[in-house]
Amino acid sequence: MAMRLSRSIVGEAEAEAVRRVIVEDGYLGIGAEVKRFEQELASYLGVNPELVCTANTGTSALTLAVDAVAPGHFGQGPRGSILVPSLTFVASFQACTACGVTPIACEVLPETGTIDLADCEKRLAKDTFAIMPVHYASNPWQLDEVYAFAARHGLRVVEDAAHAFGCRHDGKRIGSFGDVACFSFDGIKNITSGEGGLVVCQDRETARIAQDARLLSVEGDTRARFAGERTWDPDVVRQGWRFHMSNIMAAVGRVQLSRLEPEFIPARKRLCTLYREELEGVAGVAFLKESPRDDIVHHIQPLRVLNGRMPAVRQHLLDAGIPVGVHYKPNHLLSYFKIEGEAPFPQTEGLFAELMTLPLHPGLSDADVREVCAKIKEALS
Repeated sequence: MAMRLSRSIVGEAEAEAVRRVIVEDGYLGIGAEVKRFEQELASYLGVNPELVCTANTGTSALTLAVDAVAPGHFGQGPRGSILVPSLTFVASFQACTACGVTPIACEVLPETGTIDLADCEKRLAKDTFAIMPVHYASNPWQLDEVYAFAARHGLRVVEDAAHAFGCRHDGKRIGSFGDVACFSFDGIKNITSGEGGLVVCQDRETARIAQDARLLSVEGDTRARFAGERTWDPDVVRQGWRFHMSNIMAAVGRVQLSRLEPEFIPARKRLCTLYREELEGVAGVAFLKESPRDDIVHHIQPLRVLNGRMPAVRQHLLDAGIPVGVHYKPNHLLSYFKIEGEAPFPQTEGLFAELMTLPLHPGLSDADVREVCAKIKEALS
């Protein structure tokens, strides 16, 4: 099999779980299987099940979270702005605009790819109500500083933790503390439910809004669906979406969650350690900085190629049949989010010009990693 940049690691156990839902349960929408998945996710994170809300994608999870913390209601006037690092998947920005919120693009730190709080300070607007730190490459860098910044300015915090399921900060799992955290369970994340996402809130009112909003904001419909019932006399007081997870997706996710600690985390950590060992001391490349306070389970493995050589090195790998990714084109360079006359982003664009993403997934072998590193060294020489 040709080397893959990333891939889903699924098998007979996941297939059997889907078969069970189809054949034995017979109800494929949101129901008992989703409830069980939410309970198991809450137990893993160490939070009350009432504070979690699964969704059909990570983007949906972010949208639900932003909507739940934003002032006012969607479609009823301006809702304010949120600080977001420009170097992130476009989902972070689209989640804001989808519910009438303006994303304010911010610089990232060149050594980590995470949000630059000094730049955020300059870009704060009168209507800014939140900050969205993105745990780029699973790295919750300066998370305490982000929360301190938010406290100083009276902001909510929506963590885009799409990459960071299973990671820890100061011994605590991401999502087990703070304000609001959002995860992605798409096909190539640390666990998958085929497609899927999760919102974890630390207050019940925010969680309630998100839970209702995923089911078209029909009040209390989550409780009814989890009990195998329907809401036949509904009320709706705000905009909602059809963002709920299905029982089929939850069945896959439950199996994946059981494989995370014994199988997926050790594999990802071993491969990332090997990358660092193989490229240690190699001139012209650098890994992003990480804190010893954080226990990181990498979703992607970015590498900085210095001195303007990234395009040539990347092409050398591609010519050798090694897939290489680019995570991500900064959002301020995208037509939809480009603002005329906006201040430049030298740090973000400088880092973007250096970054390429190496193959990483639990199906990768040690020999694969050594082959990738050998080609990088060959290109640099």
